[in-house]
Amino acid sequence: MLDLSVMGSGDRSPLGSRGVVRMHASPDAPGLSFGPSIENNGVRFRLWAPAATHVFVLVDDRAPLALQRDADGFWSVWCHAQPGAEYWFEVDGLRVPDPASRFQPRDVAGPSQVVDPECYVWRHPDWRGRPWEEAVFYEVHVGVLGGYDGVRARLPALAALGITALELMPIADFSGTRNWGYDGVLPYAPESAYGSPDALRALIDAAHGLGMMVFLDVVYNHFGPEGNWLPEYAGAFFDGGSPTPWGAAIDFHKAEVRQFFTENAFYWLESFRFDGLRLDAVHAIIDQGWLLEMAATVRRSLGGRHVHLVLENEANSAAPLQSGFNAQWNDDFHNVMHVLLTGEVHAYYAGFAEAPAEKLARCLAEGFVYQGEPSPHHDGAPRGEASTHLPPTSFVSFLQNHDQVGNRAYGERLTRLAQPEALRAAMVLLLLCPQIPLLFMGEEVGAQAPFLFFTDFHGALADAVREGRRREFAKLPGFNDAASRAHIPDPNEERSFTESQWADDAPDARAWHALVGELLALRHGRLVKRLRGTRSIGAHAVGEACVLAAWRLGDGSVLTIAINLGAAAVKASLPMAAPLFGDRARGDEIPAFTTLVWLAEAA
Repeated sequence: MLDLSVMGSGDRSPLGSRGVVRMHASPDAPGLSFGPSIENNGVRFRLWAPAATHVFVLVDDRAPLALQRDADGFWSVWCHAQPGAEYWFEVDGLRVPDPASRFQPRDVAGPSQVVDPECYVWRHPDWRGRPWEEAVFYEVHVGVLGGYDGVRARLPALAALGITALELMPIADFSGTRNWGYDGVLPYAPESAYGSPDALRALIDAAHGLGMMVFLDVVYNHFGPEGNWLPEYAGAFFDGGSPTPWGAAIDFHKAEVRQFFTENAFYWLESFRFDGLRLDAVHAIIDQGWLLEMAATVRRSLGGRHVHLVLENEANSAAPLQSGFNAQWNDDFHNVMHVLLTGEVHAYYAGFAEAPAEKLARCLAEGFVYQGEPSPHHDGAPRGEASTHLPPTSFVSFLQNHDQVGNRAYGERLTRLAQPEALRAAMVLLLLCPQIPLLFMGEEVGAQAPFLFFTDFHGALADAVREGRRREFAKLPGFNDAASRAHIPDPNEERSFTESQWADDAPDARAWHALVGELLALRHGRLVKRLRGTRSIGAHAVGEACVLAAWRLGDGSVLTIAINLGAAAVKASLPMAAPLFGDRARGDEIPAFTTLVWLAEAA
């Protein structure tokens, strides 16, 4: 919680901030030098605008109040104000919201609002999280589920199913009321269309009461295209010489920029009590050293809790997974499983089209499929680093997620693309192998509704997003002419959002729910406590779509999994004992579309 005592101007946090608010988490916790803080029955406003000559704050209907600049380009002023007050900054005549706003009640183009982080009374203040090996992720889009309160209503059912880690797609405030969240422009402000900051806290609090961790997906590699005013008055935030797919790169070489995002990570984890963060597309962050610096600061500051950090990293870098980060989303697992389940080999799936069973075996035994080999999707350039030394729990595996479903032209889930028997066999592998599993919302009931890409832009930006998306598919099968591309759903039409909402009434919903529940009961009851210290003892292809893999778990027991995603049975040398899961009707065969699992206790 925030300590409302104010540091003197000579005091400095470990990040070098001035006049900041200290946190109770640890004496080493970073102070907050960005955003407003409540001090002495008033509010101190702060802004980093190193190139500005005049900065004012306009609070409610009062006259503008001038801020004073320090040597590092930070402007600040204290004034009588209370939580709930709305304010703007005026920077050399330009009126803008606070880039570190804690809430935007009238969207990103409206005024910022002062929020008291102490008002919420936690019902589960002693929650300290869960060990990493216990994580079973469930990724959700908060808007699709009806906002913070809508997600909270689903928690009891998810906890009963065996979900232990809820992962929210990004909620940093974005333009409009519907968006995937990766177009956020105010990284400290929870999206107002989903509810208030305290509604978010209530969601997290309720999850903790049910024994569930809550993770937040954060975007530190770019700002969205609408509502980001930083280039207008703080161009030093960006490195124009380092382009990204989304514009100029954020300049993490600058101390103040590093500070802004390190404090942001700490803010979500401390003020909202998130249990962990998933960092989006970190390969687009130009100074990878900042990642390690941030992770060290977070862990030093929140040492009394289980706090977990997960990466998305197309570069397949192994080093961060030994330097402060628990795991990486394993796209390689998804990609090779997608090829085996659907037969699709276009775009990035081309790198997994040849000998997919061998690639799956490598993924199960070693983590990454690409560990420095040339990648067809990267113009033949080497991709990845050796990962054999990493434990299986360094990888988060999935069959579906927001990207892999929503970045399809029509947002089809695997229930529309794969044979049901094969998909069920894949689910067994996902939930009973030692890698950390992730389910995408609706997957537990075999949802068939699409998950489409949607935004809420207007005018020229809406046109650019729509046409840009259609150009993306121009080289893919079925979209090589303008007429076919015209049928791709428009992200800005409201129905792209509403059609992404799903119900628990798919044709096989009960069967899927029962299967997932059975598998998660086995995972929690028989595997989780043995996962720490697990190491592969080999995996190999025994057919074109069939793999046999084994691991020695931390207690010395041996887990063996045989998966056959082909349409014909495959002969293999299998354990003699009865399987933990699956019906072994024929002693030396793995039946078509089947996964068999054995657990041999240590001698």
